[in-house]
Amino acid sequence: MPAATVYLDKLTGIDIILHVYQVPEQGVPDHELFAQCKEDPVKVEQISIFLENKSGRLAEVTEILARNGINIRALSLADTADFGILRLIVNDLEKTKAVLKEQGFTVATNEVIAVVLPDRPGGLAGILALLQGKTINVEYMYAFVQKSEGNAVLIFRFDEIELAIDALRKAGVRLLSKEEVQQW
Repeated sequence: MPAATVYLDKLTGIDIILHVYQVPEQGVPDHELFAQCKEDPVKVEQISIFLENKSGRLAEVTEILARNGINIRALSLADTADFGILRLIVNDLEKTKAVLKEQGFTVATNEVIAVVLPDRPGGLAGILALLQGKTINVEYMYAFVQKSEGNAVLIFRFDEIELAIDALRKAGVRLLSKEEVQQW
């Protein structure tokens, strides 16, 4: 695990996290801001499961996932009088889709992003302030199951995901990769 130094951006109030990696073959530290990460796997796929709003349906889904060794990393449940939408980030998306479809559930996938933000008053407000005036709407968001190192992780669905990724990266906000989300 790399060493981390946190800097507070005075303008936005957002922590910028600088990680220092030791390059084994050269022994020279490589400083990288997450906003300038070389790879671009920040879009995370979530699965949405449409459920009848009746007793036992949620338990049925979670039992199917448990039997198949699928771990839920983040979740959100929204309901109406007739149906609910269970949104999940899981450790194995393809397996989840397959086992739920085999059991007759209607599933869909969407791209979302996992944003690391300070776990303190104003942390979310700072992220949302970065997006004001950029014609980016939050369609929905929900919290990650676990927090780490004084930070929280929120899952966001934006109507303009590319614009949101660009704006957040330019501000130095850490976005988790698909692999990081699955292992978090």
